[in-house]
Amino acid sequence: MRIATWNVNSIRTRHGRVVDWLVNADVDVLAMQEIKCTPAQFPLEPFEAAGYEVVLHGLNQWNGVAIASRLPMTDIEIGFSGQPGFAKGHDPDSGQDAPLEARAIGATVDDVRLWSLYVPNGRGLDDPHMDYKLRFLRALADDSA
Repeated sequence: MRIATWNVNSIRTRHGRVVDWLVNADVDVLAMQEIKCTPAQFPLEPFEAAGYEVVLHGLNQWNGVAIASRLPMTDIEIGFSGQPGFAKGHDPDSGQDAPLEARAIGATVDDVRLWSLYVPNGRGLDDPHMDYKLRFLRALADDSA
């Protein structure tokens, strides 16, 4: 099985290049990050015409992850157990959950568990995004254990 990953930085802009590459590179499964669209906005038709099924988790113009596979996918999971959310100014110790961002989707293909992950950018050591990134990675490690 040939598996690849690509930060596409807007699938609506690059779907032609992505599908052409999938076909020419003979890729079975592609994990995509930064799709930057909702499920209704995702250009499914070119992928389906090339023989790929797509599962995705996207919210508006930010983030977003997807998996395209020409092999059957099962056990689709949006997000992972304990995945933290993020909101500017949110106190992670407040006891209230911040909204989840579209950063993780998993699927099983031929008994292989695959994830498309868009890990938060920590920006800087003193930036709140760094704490978010570390909480995200800790939760991912705990979920994977």
